[in-house]
Amino acid sequence: MLKNKLKAFTLLECLVALLVIAGSVSVYNGLTKIISSNVRYLSENQEDKWLLFCQQFRSELEGTNLQKLDDYKLYISKDGQNLAFGKSKATDFRKTNADGRGFQPMLTGIKSAYFSKSGQIVKLNITFDNGLEKAFVYAFDEKS
Repeated sequence: MLKNKLKAFTLLECLVALLVIAGSVSVYNGLTKIISSNVRYLSENQEDKWLLFCQQFRSELEGTNLQKLDDYKLYISKDGQNLAFGKSKATDFRKTNADGRGFQPMLTGIKSAYFSKSGQIVKLNITFDNGLEKAFVYAFDEKS
């Protein structure tokens, strides 16, 4: 009989391969957990929505005249159009006509929102559903 020398997969090579596979799987599992926790944090975080809201609300109030303010609504006039801003009965902060027709949600996930006024300075205090509290301050022109 002829003895052929065949290359075989030794036990040591098998153990090294299993170690590499186990290491790769554990690294992949760790990265997946980190990515999912970051996605969860970003979906629950209201900071980016708040910054966008502040920028949008400030541009909406620019060049307007303050008409009236109660605890829950801010009434302004802009280019002959009367507008109102405030929290709706739902959980969003809206822009509407002064008579309440039409609406444009500006910020969602709101638990409470109320306005206060000191001279020509209007302050909006907002509490989100997750307990985060934010304040927005805007100074209207003196001629308002």
